[in-house]
Amino acid sequence: MPTTVMWFRRDLRLADNPALLAALETARADDSAVVGLYVLDDVLWRRAGANRLAYLRESLRALDEACGGRLVVRRGDPVDVVPRVVREAGAAEVHAAAGYEPYGRRRDDEVAAALDGPGVPLVRTGSPYAVAPGRLFTQSGGAYQVFTPFRRAWLEHGWREPVHRPRQIPWADLPGEDLPHSPEPTARLPRAGEEAARRRWRDFLDDGLADYPAARDRPDLAGTSAMSVHLRWGEIHPRTMLADLATAQSDGAPSEAVATFRSELSWREFHADVLYHRPDARTRSLRAVVPDDAWTRGEQETEWLTAWTEGRTGYPFVDAGMRQLLATGWMHNRVRMVVASFLVKDLHVRWQRGAEHFMAHLVDGDVSQNQLNWQWVAGTGHDAAPYFRIFNPVTQGEKFDPDGEYVRRWVPELREVAGRRVHQPWKLDTPPADYPAPLVDHAHERKVSLDDFQRGR
Repeated sequence: MPTTVMWFRRDLRLADNPALLAALETARADDSAVVGLYVLDDVLWRRAGANRLAYLRESLRALDEACGGRLVVRRGDPVDVVPRVVREAGAAEVHAAAGYEPYGRRRDDEVAAALDGPGVPLVRTGSPYAVAPGRLFTQSGGAYQVFTPFRRAWLEHGWREPVHRPRQIPWADLPGEDLPHSPEPTARLPRAGEEAARRRWRDFLDDGLADYPAARDRPDLAGTSAMSVHLRWGEIHPRTMLADLATAQSDGAPSEAVATFRSELSWREFHADVLYHRPDARTRSLRAVVPDDAWTRGEQETEWLTAWTEGRTGYPFVDAGMRQLLATGWMHNRVRMVVASFLVKDLHVRWQRGAEHFMAHLVDGDVSQNQLNWQWVAGTGHDAAPYFRIFNPVTQGEKFDPDGEYVRRWVPELREVAGRRVHQPWKLDTPPADYPAPLVDHAHERKVSLDDFQRGR
């Protein structure tokens, strides 16, 4: 029997999956079966940290169950693996959602070229985004470099309605491979899979959306959706979420809450668009803001970077965030900005070092979001925060963790310190002996950063 291959990548779901529907349409026209394929790409496997790999294993298990146990997992270079599966299955077409990150674009072009020999097309349908990167342009025909006009164009462009989940899929029975052993995760991971994503999203719509504008900046509260992990793996499509937001608004959800959450989805798509046009942004600053000699190097960089990664800087709000990352594979977004600012502008360590650490531990680690958010904080990206915007780790903690609950949750050495005093333990009559003194003086390092910025101008 002939087959059609559905190559899953960043779309580990069956609902609202246009590429899957396209594969199914071809299969029905040819009276053929569908091979559900996932390729464990050695390049991406080596780059990913233990938390992300462990989560991927669980997400693939959930997808395999949804596919009736017939998801075909193969490991290797997709340029070799996909044509091999096509030959084994006698497939006439390969279907996939388009990839837009730098590596994904190269990979897909190489796979398409490899399939040209046997005359099998790689059909790319849909994307991981509501509006695909590279779709929107300014009036002068250039790429957007400022978020607000991008968001305006994004809203005006709009997106299609979600597509239905197929009721029956004639999955082909093709042998796969056991999921390879992955390193033990360092974090307690959330439940993976499409059903888990839908449950979490429904719970947020019911109980969290109305308070989102005010609560989203409070790491001591469960005020965010925590949907970034599910979006990263495509266990839910942003288009589905946007449709649900519109329904929620029509059912009485506050307009401000809907608009605020929709704007966060737009930020995600803005960063994907920036990386699409500037693939070098993955590792290079889009613009220089300080002289090269401003950065800490050598033994001091190693010492300060290590203290930061371990949550031992002596600044409780920073340390709580870094320990949350190690313990859960996730960090509250407000805290991500504060810890990033502290590394770049208090410790004067290049943003690439921090981005590398985040990618090694974040379950929601996504190249465009991670790298461009770091560039935003560092002041080096498009529409970035000005370099002279330097987060004060004490006042940020006092404002967004006013009772110190977040710090006490993640920094056990400070659990006996009541209230907001926890944000400045060095001012206590008897500072906790097992908690470090501040690594640097924020006021001094702020002045150093501002002086470096002036020199850079």
